[in-house]
Amino acid sequence: MTLTVEGKGTVEKVPRSGPTLGHVAGRVLLYLMLALLLVPVLFPVYYVFVGTFMEPRELATFPSRLLPTGFDTGNIEGALKAVPLARMYWNSLVMAGIITVSQLCTSALAAYAFVFLRFRGSAVVFALFLSTLMVPAEATFIPNYLTITGWGLGNSYAGLVMPFLAYAFGTFLLRQSFKQFPRELYDAARMDGMGHLRFLWTILLPLSRPALTAVGMYVFITSWNMYFWPLIITRSTEMQTLQIGLNSLKTGEAANPGLLLAGAALSVIPTLVLVIFGQRFIVRGLTAGAVK
Repeated sequence: MTLTVEGKGTVEKVPRSGPTLGHVAGRVLLYLMLALLLVPVLFPVYYVFVGTFMEPRELATFPSRLLPTGFDTGNIEGALKAVPLARMYWNSLVMAGIITVSQLCTSALAAYAFVFLRFRGSAVVFALFLSTLMVPAEATFIPNYLTITGWGLGNSYAGLVMPFLAYAFGTFLLRQSFKQFPRELYDAARMDGMGHLRFLWTILLPLSRPALTAVGMYVFITSWNMYFWPLIITRSTEMQTLQIGLNSLKTGEAANPGLLLAGAALSVIPTLVLVIFGQRFIVRGLTAGAVK
């Protein structure tokens, strides 16, 4: 292929150079190195799903087998019988879903106020808002526990979700995304008589889908993996979450580690699906506002 370059009254065709052998070899080596580094990252996930369908004698062999000889569903059936995993699965979905929707709503409203509403001391308020991220979650468990149980909301869905209905991290990410939108767009919408909520719902949020998806996925995964707070706020098995059920399966680990692998496989499916299908939104959402 040639490239036409115009000079002083002349036209010269310069051949376009293709990739050199060294460049191709470097890319191949890079991809091989990345593939090798990917093996120790993906192998635990692979073995969780493979070990779920292995028999106890296969899991006890040394060295460990990498493929099952058959398709045994006994580990899944045993895990479901050992603890009420189906009920715990539902509790985790309800808790993570409510927390995710609530944090998206509160974060979007707070970020909108910090970006588009003019009020005195907004920078100070935002700094105080972000300072809550430096408080360890463990330091709030006892006050939250005393408050929730004092209201009579222990061992309930309300007790599980109330301390996490709002969080500063989501507000920070959405604020960075909202700051990319030109102020003129907001002023034009206001001059046309559009209210704050209508502008937020019809214009701003649809254009901020990557950031909203990133915040939603982060909040859902964090809520799904919570262990300590559900452990102390729930008393009955019917209200416990999946992570507590997985810890209960450890009692049978010595006799049949397949039960623990089956429970881990069931618990990792939602987060794995989110990461696989939403990783591009995570990258776009977390880098929003980083480059102007």
